[in-house]
Amino acid sequence: MPLDQSFVGRTYPATDPYEVGREKIREFAEAIGDANPAYTDPEAARALGHRDVIAPPTFVFAITYKAAGQVVEDPQLGLDYSRVVHGDQKFAYSRPVRAGDRLTVVSTIESIKSLAGNDVLTIRGDVHDENGEHVVTAETKLVARAAEEV
Repeated sequence: MPLDQSFVGRTYPATDPYEVGREKIREFAEAIGDANPAYTDPEAARALGHRDVIAPPTFVFAITYKAAGQVVEDPQLGLDYSRVVHGDQKFAYSRPVRAGDRLTVVSTIESIKSLAGNDVLTIRGDVHDENGEHVVTAETKLVARAAEEV
């Protein structure tokens, strides 16, 4: 059964604040093999005009995907997560994520489409800092594969 279109536009409560730490940024940059010194060296980051080290652009995925869990786990939506694959990911930044940021995420269902029996769910995650200023918007596309016919 296709996902209910009436869920488009539904917004979920903001997450608890996530404090971005230098060590988390360093570990992430190391894990993805990006040696940009702005990710690990505060002086290099300051030379580029930042107050502290900044995170690689995909770092925020960890907190926006966790926030999208509110959508995925919504029993009223009825998404069968055992059939879900990650379809796409996009980020639109107002500014880089920096060490010391305390970030919250508000998730909204942007669209639900049915394609060849598969449900394509797009979730927007708006990330704000502790001052309420927009940092980044993440768009996560999930594909719930159609059930196999027996």
